[in-house]
Amino acid sequence: QVQLVESGGGLVQPGGSLTLSCAASGFTFSSYWMYWVRQAPGKQRELVASMSSGGDTHIFDSAKGRFTISRDNAKNTVYLQMNSLKPEDTAVYYCRAVVRGVDVWGQGTQVTVSS
Repeated sequence: QVQLVESGGGLVQPGGSLTLSCAASGFTFSSYWMYWVRQAPGKQRELVASMSSGGDTHIFDSAKGRFTISRDNAKNTVYLQMNSLKPEDTAVYYCRAVVRGVDVWGQGTQVTVSS
């Protein structure tokens, strides 16, 4: 079945870095756009980054200049490199894809930015 599994979250100090990974299975990964979405406590989900099947990327306002999305189609994995982390980046980070019309989400990975 179609599955997305995130990893790499944790506790990091302000100004630090983390790299999140999302392993995909059950579909032709290289053919699909991939997304990173986050949800902070008490807030709505927010799109952070996207990457097309062709490699085009978009980083949304809150993360511009600090986050990078990439993918390794040989490993069926999408990454989110996060630098210069701020306390307001604290959230659960989800990997997302729309596969054959079905909106698929991973279970999420917690990122906490705190001193």
